[in-house]
Amino acid sequence: MAGGSKEIRAKIKSVTNTKKITKAMEMVAASKMRKAQARMQATLPYVEKVKRVIDHVSAAHPEYKHPYTQVRETVKRVALVVVSSDRGLCGGLNSNLFRKTLPMLKAWKEQGVEVELALVGNKAKTFFRSYGGNVVATVSDLGDTPHLEDLVGTIKVVLDKFDAGEVDEVHLASNEFINTMSQSPIVTQLVPLQAEDNSSEAHWDYLYEPDAKTALDTLMRRYVEATVFGAVVENAACEQGARMIAMKNATDNAGEMINELKLSYNKARQAAITAEISEIVAGTAAV
Repeated sequence: MAGGSKEIRAKIKSVTNTKKITKAMEMVAASKMRKAQARMQATLPYVEKVKRVIDHVSAAHPEYKHPYTQVRETVKRVALVVVSSDRGLCGGLNSNLFRKTLPMLKAWKEQGVEVELALVGNKAKTFFRSYGGNVVATVSDLGDTPHLEDLVGTIKVVLDKFDAGEVDEVHLASNEFINTMSQSPIVTQLVPLQAEDNSSEAHWDYLYEPDAKTALDTLMRRYVEATVFGAVVENAACEQGARMIAMKNATDNAGEMINELKLSYNKARQAAITAEISEIVAGTAAV
């Protein structure tokens, strides 16, 4: 019985140390999440403003139809940009994203559509290395503060393929930050840009240098780059939120396990004491 008590004490010590680690990770994730949320909120207005300017320029010059707004008659190849995290310990964040994309990949395959993958994050690289797929570009190790310059190369590979007619659509799979407790995987179409009903909105024209066509061409690429960058920043906030919740659950579970182990230890200790008293009483009676 003494040996059992010793083992239980060792388990209690081990779980207590684990609880301290998960609690520290929870607090770190909470701090990083607040910073990631601030970066996300600072990025979204820029993307929305670029999209609004594109709408105004396109409405003011209907004679020019940008290729990024033209839907192609047949879709034979698509590109999918998958935004994941670099590290784990964030619950089901990445697995839910991959679970969302796999049915789409299967549906495209059944329709005879070829898929080319551009992967952001180590988790996406690891997953599709085992799953398979035609990976044309990757980028990882972006850190807690990703920069647009790190993503431009990967985005350029995909857009150049669209410009050359090698792919007919570009889609983006990422995580949407709903709130601290909830993140949801989404897949959106980047190119061609999906038309929106802006008939009730007033449009205006600008002064251009050198001309409207060049400005619109530049704005279109900036919009796609900013959208992908915004998704990466938002995914960073999702990662920290999911990690905070996962570490909180781990800390709570460790606390429950410690309580159960302490109860078992007390029972074992009480049994040992009872056995010793019984032996003393039996010995006294024999005398």
